[in-house]
Amino acid sequence: MKIACWSGPRNISTAMMYAFGNREDFSAVDEPFYAAYLALTGRVHPMQAEILAAQPQDPGEVIATLTAPDATPHAYHKHMAQHMIPQIPRDWFGDMRHVFLIRHPARVVASFSAKYDNPELSEIGFVQQAELFEQVLMEGHDPVVIDSLDIRADPEGMLRALCDRLGLAWDPAMLSWEAGPKSHDGVWAAHWYNAVHGSTGFAGAEGEMPRLTGEMATLAEAALPAYQALASCRLRP
Repeated sequence: MKIACWSGPRNISTAMMYAFGNREDFSAVDEPFYAAYLALTGRVHPMQAEILAAQPQDPGEVIATLTAPDATPHAYHKHMAQHMIPQIPRDWFGDMRHVFLIRHPARVVASFSAKYDNPELSEIGFVQQAELFEQVLMEGHDPVVIDSLDIRADPEGMLRALCDRLGLAWDPAMLSWEAGPKSHDGVWAAHWYNAVHGSTGFAGAEGEMPRLTGEMATLAEAALPAYQALASCRLRP
């Protein structure tokens, strides 16, 4: 099985990758279209040169790698939904099981804007997640939606439910991992992964909703309909 997990930034996407990557029957891939996205859009991100040098910039080359046989029985692909710009083909989706990892926009915007100046709606992934979800539904797939709020409140219950939905045996190794960098981390980990590198498992339940003002409040409000549409379909333990 190949799992394509579609998230946006500042979610628990890296922790989820660590959870699946800690299983002996899984390999993991970290944001494989990041360099292609930067090359095709011209956007400037932290560690830009390192990312462009570390990954293929040709989407076709990335897709060929993702769809090739794996050395392990299963593979987990951590994707950022905003990377799936029109120039990147989507005709390979049928080879994947699709999981959509969501988080309330106010929490995403508060966290992302602390590390990235003046984010735009197209950079936080909500609209793209909703579009991707509709596409895989129309193609006859069975996408699964999971909310980071639910996972952090009950990691074992939610991950058990996710494995059951995917037809995977439960593995308690998903609940904890060794602190520090992982072999499947992207080169950008040095900028973004400080917190998760200090972790040995999922963080506790989320705190109060952050209070946003001005442009950041407007941004979160613009993303809210897409989040709510997906949240209405989310998996329950």
